[in-house]
Amino acid sequence: MASAPTATHDIPEPTTKQWIGFVGMVFGMFMAVLDIQIVASSIAEIQAGISATSDQITWVQTAYLIAEVIVIPLTGWLVQIFSTRYLFAGCCFMFTVMSVATACSWSIGSIIVFRALQGFFGGILIPTVFSIIYTTFPKRLQASLTIIVGSVVTIAPTTGPILGGYLTDQFSWHYLFLINVIPGIAVSLVTWYFVDVDKPNLNLLKK
Repeated sequence: MASAPTATHDIPEPTTKQWIGFVGMVFGMFMAVLDIQIVASSIAEIQAGISATSDQITWVQTAYLIAEVIVIPLTGWLVQIFSTRYLFAGCCFMFTVMSVATACSWSIGSIIVFRALQGFFGGILIPTVFSIIYTTFPKRLQASLTIIVGSVVTIAPTTGPILGGYLTDQFSWHYLFLINVIPGIAVSLVTWYFVDVDKPNLNLLKK
């Protein structure tokens, strides 16, 4: 009698296509976490650029964080509805669009709105990467990949102020957000073409 498969072999070995898609998603998550603190060292320059008060400018960071906190618990439900591929690629693209919009902000009100939207779309990218580890990779790889992705989450916000300060010093504060354009488009395309782990279930919207 054939023995039952062990838990280690429940998920087959990932293909090259799956590895490419996963690396692209991790890079997209890195962008989203990086942007939490990228403005930290350039608040004074942004404040001067949009003529904001010291109390108003704090919302540039706060709006991003609040939007992330709101959307992260909803991500699992959204993945079931739209699938990992469509949701991640779409949110990464919209994150990139909102980055451009933030760079083009003309007032404190506009930059707060665009930063909140940027945080909303970026917040979806973070938990989606952790969930795909357990749906795409066999058990023997899950622990090590979780540690690697966790390290990215730790490193990105500490790198943000350093990179932000450099971009502002060498160019202008607008490049804090414009730096996302090329990587954002690349990650969106990689996710669209290389990630295919589940299917949309729009019937969940009826509930």
